[in-house]
Amino acid sequence: MASSKTPNLANLEALGAPRLAALILEICADDPVAKRRLRLALAGDAGPAEAAREIAKRLASIAKAKSFIDWHKVKPLALELEAQRRAILDSVAPFDRREAFELVWRLVSCAESVFARSDDGSGRLASVFAQASEDLGPLAQAAGLDPLALADRAFAAVRDDSHGAWDGLVTILAPQLGASGLDQLRYLTEAWQAEPVVVPPDGERRVIGWGSGGALYADQIESGHRLRTAKSILQEIADATGDVDAYIAQFDPAARSAPLIATDIARRLLVAGRPQEALAAIEAAAPDKRIWRPIEWEQARIDVLDALDRGDDAQMFRWQCFLDGLAAPHLRAYLRKLSDFEDFEAERRAMAHALVFSDVQAALDFLVGWPNLEAAGRLVITRAQELDGNCYEVLAPAADALDEKYPLAATVVRRAMIDFTLGAARASRYGHGARDLAACASLARRIEDFTDRLDHAGYVESLRLAHGRKSAFWQAFDSVR
Repeated sequence: MASSKTPNLANLEALGAPRLAALILEICADDPVAKRRLRLALAGDAGPAEAAREIAKRLASIAKAKSFIDWHKVKPLALELEAQRRAILDSVAPFDRREAFELVWRLVSCAESVFARSDDGSGRLASVFAQASEDLGPLAQAAGLDPLALADRAFAAVRDDSHGAWDGLVTILAPQLGASGLDQLRYLTEAWQAEPVVVPPDGERRVIGWGSGGALYADQIESGHRLRTAKSILQEIADATGDVDAYIAQFDPAARSAPLIATDIARRLLVAGRPQEALAAIEAAAPDKRIWRPIEWEQARIDVLDALDRGDDAQMFRWQCFLDGLAAPHLRAYLRKLSDFEDFEAERRAMAHALVFSDVQAALDFLVGWPNLEAAGRLVITRAQELDGNCYEVLAPAADALDEKYPLAATVVRRAMIDFTLGAARASRYGHGARDLAACASLARRIEDFTDRLDHAGYVESLRLAHGRKSAFWQAFDSVR
């Protein structure tokens, strides 16, 4: 049972309205964010018109602000923006959908100012603006906004967007834009796309940065922005209208040979019931497996083959994809298509292949994730010299997975990370290395035979001989053992 001192709903209600109101006023006195939340709640209680005025006033203040938003101020601002968004939907939208749309639009418009004066590395602010942008679609429909006027407004917003706040707006508004609005948007975009970018004389061109090729000019940036933005708008229109050919037309032949673009094209052709063309699009962008082959492209090719009733070819390709890159999703899909006896034998062959795969880190990652820890332990013991101690994102979880049943293999993995950390003098990782060494001490008690490797005491002694002067490491070790 919760204590009577626990701040929960029942206990706070027991304080009574007068005491609770006094406490809230005291808390808000030194907390401007809380005070604004309180004003917003009071405005909502006063009615939708008053709530709308309070929200509009605050959004105007946020948009006009000039001070830099430090990282520690990002979360409070994101919470406040979310509170404004919720207030619009809860206090205004049920009574005035058009006004709610205008307020949400104004909220998203704040992104230009907010992003220009903040560091949103956490993505908190972007997340709030993205959700607000999503709200515009249902609100536009509920308000019955004029499609042509909405198209004009959407075009202006996306055209001038420099921080991605309006990404996906065409798709979001497409249900309300309808055929007439999307036609208007297409017309505006194509006209803008056709306008030449004015290039000033050489002596008057504005340099805004430098790259490997020399100066970057404002007109170059403007031209690139226009090209990318117009293409994005036209692609969204094509998707909204189900016009696959219009979508494909936005890419030149060279771009269509890029595997991920070809994947997008093929998937749209599949949805349109054109699998043979989808196969041609995929095959035209077949990547060199020796360099890189995206799993998205591989899966799209498999789906196309299945759509063409070429199930045997799809199975062969699943297996080949696994052999080339140890992609677990392809192997699982391959095994599901086999009978009980066949899948057992195929899995056995797959594990054997992983044990001799050229990239030992990729093989270890696959075997731990499958999971087949017995094979993972065997891989570590037989190919210990190939382990890259810097690849801690693979080795650390592998060591944790092997600790319980395969202590020698876990020790080998942890020693690889320790050796790299000390050998490369990565002081920032000394704490991790010290904990790994302490873990090795614990594991050693369960290892009966270190085979041809140094036992734990011998290994620690070898580290002291080679790295005894790295006092920060040994201090970290002394504090954790």
